[in-house]
Amino acid sequence: MALLKSLLLTALSASTLIAVSTSNTEDDSHRPIDLNNYVCEHPPYKVLMVSKSPLVIYIKDFITPPERAHLLNLTEKTFTRSGVTRGNSKSHLSVRTSQSTTAPRDAVVRCIESRALAFQGYDTPETHLEPLQLVKYGPSERYHFHTDWFTSSSHTQGLGGNRVSSFFAYVHVANDTMGGGTNFPRLDAPANDKWCQEGIIDCDEEWENGVTFRPVEGNAIYWENLLPDGRGDERTLHAGLPVLSGGKVGMNIWTRQEPLPEGIKGDDL
Repeated sequence: MALLKSLLLTALSASTLIAVSTSNTEDDSHRPIDLNNYVCEHPPYKVLMVSKSPLVIYIKDFITPPERAHLLNLTEKTFTRSGVTRGNSKSHLSVRTSQSTTAPRDAVVRCIESRALAFQGYDTPETHLEPLQLVKYGPSERYHFHTDWFTSSSHTQGLGGNRVSSFFAYVHVANDTMGGGTNFPRLDAPANDKWCQEGIIDCDEEWENGVTFRPVEGNAIYWENLLPDGRGDERTLHAGLPVLSGGKVGMNIWTRQEPLPEGIKGDDL
């Protein structure tokens, strides 16, 4: 409970302070980022509690329009077929049909990393953060049900331990996109109609299917993967549902229990 209060207070206070200091106009927000004069500024995002146990939080406007455009330009032509970790190896299976890439750590990427760390209460060291991963889904592509935490020690021992938390942010969603939601089948669906009216949750889904978040550009979902004793929380099972038309690009931000080995994150640009 103390961690939950700390996280929410940090996010809310940071959002309030930044809202006062940020003065970009709508036109400025769509200009390409000039890295020579770039200053890391965080947007006045809004947090909405979805579930307290497991902790799941929906974040509006977590990634700005210029940041989204920059991420797409930065990773253009670098996407390859996504792998799935199984046992002691990484394979390409039909359960995951997307493409993925790692974002080089330039100033904008480091700014997003710092935002993700601050959201978790300032006490999470940068060394615990995995490289930011972008994933691209086209028509019929999906990622079947899975958890972000690992069951095999071959993916945790000497590699920073297990994944404590996850962000999944929507970097790009094509205008004609249908489907492609992020489904948590073991979450209890919120009762208030505002979740549907604001387009956050896909209320066309049957309630017994849990919670399906609609893909909305700039917004993100945050959740914690582990139980207090360090075991993986089965309730964080989730899936990237098939894209029926259009397409989306998402971003994974994962935090480990311990520092990652040197060299994994790569050099700063």
